[in-house]
Amino acid sequence: MPEFLNKLIAVICTSSVLSWIHNAAFTSSFPYGSEKVRGVNLGGWLVLEPWITPSIFDNTNDSRIIDEYTFGQYQDHDIASNTLKQHWDTWITESDFQAIANAGLNHVRLPIGYWAFDVSAGEPYIQGQLPYLYKAVNWAQTYGLKVIIDLHGAPGSQNGFDNSGQTLPFPQWQTQTSYVQRTNAIIKTLANMYKDSPVASVITPLNEPAGFDGEQVLNVTKQYYYDSYGNIRYPYGSSRQSNNIVMIQDAFQPATYWNGFMPPPQFQGVILDTHIYQTFSNEMNAWSFDQHIQAACETKSNLTVSQLWLVVGEWSPAPNDCAPSLNGPGTGSRYAGTFPNSTRVGSCEGLTGKGSTFSSDYKTFLRKFWEAQAITYEAVQGWLQWTWKTEDADEWSYSAGLAYGWIPQDPTDRRYPDICGQSKN
Repeated sequence: MPEFLNKLIAVICTSSVLSWIHNAAFTSSFPYGSEKVRGVNLGGWLVLEPWITPSIFDNTNDSRIIDEYTFGQYQDHDIASNTLKQHWDTWITESDFQAIANAGLNHVRLPIGYWAFDVSAGEPYIQGQLPYLYKAVNWAQTYGLKVIIDLHGAPGSQNGFDNSGQTLPFPQWQTQTSYVQRTNAIIKTLANMYKDSPVASVITPLNEPAGFDGEQVLNVTKQYYYDSYGNIRYPYGSSRQSNNIVMIQDAFQPATYWNGFMPPPQFQGVILDTHIYQTFSNEMNAWSFDQHIQAACETKSNLTVSQLWLVVGEWSPAPNDCAPSLNGPGTGSRYAGTFPNSTRVGSCEGLTGKGSTFSSDYKTFLRKFWEAQAITYEAVQGWLQWTWKTEDADEWSYSAGLAYGWIPQDPTDRRYPDICGQSKN
């Protein structure tokens, strides 16, 4: 066989081209694999996060309340319930969906916790989120957006982070069969609700399971993903398939870890979701602006090796962890040297808060960093930025970025098209 054919076959068999070929016959309500995903997360809405809406936690005047679990645990039920309803009614509304569509985006990713569907065994969570899920899907349909429904928190917590609903020293989800069974039941419910939906095109069965904690977590997660694939793709109780995509989160493992997992053509309609932040290590917080941009550009080679469709489902132009409570209430920041075992890089003044306080140089950097990441992530299937809005951390906010100009009104508009050396590729 001629050498050039050997090389061509090697390229096809070791890249996402393989996935594209085998998924070519798969039909979804969005042309995944040919059109880029460009979207935003609706963070802090149906799953509370203290750094996104700090006022909700500050107003409790109780330092024990650090996540949604303790929000229901340590205050009067009626007070907690009324606060949450007010928040759900106002944090994200139809006008946000209109603004997202007007910004040229085509997807929203909607985090929701298991407790919206199932509260048992004395769990203190407040329910009432489901009507807002229904509204979100209807609003998305009105404005031509697709919805990724993301199960952000599972029973026992799959990662111990506050964004799972419950902060824990070590995640418990993988330790009890009952936790996994409850989660499977929720995915079956979601799959039945939105099978063949023209709007809710993707279901993510679990956000950020703590694969860094070892093989027990990874083994349980992989089996759960197989179960979820069956539940989502085959919701009719027969050989009939739904058109819904299954988005599996990478569990903090590199894309190559998942090569060979759910391979096409046996499995179709699978997207690998990876999350990329340059904020959660001492080393990254100490990087210069140029180093942040360079690292974003160099990420391309880590993504394009995926044999599955790959979407960067969370990322941010924020280059540091200065946003208050980002690492958890009262934990401090690495950049300021107030986080345990960190070394101070500098003052956070002017690096977080309202965009009106940001210098022109900082806003220029945010634009460059945003473009470097968007360009890089469009080398695969696309991206969804975290997050649409925040109370007081504009460097993380897509809507604030639009308002202050470091995010373009058209996500394909490039002020720095060669920032990753595109002209040399």
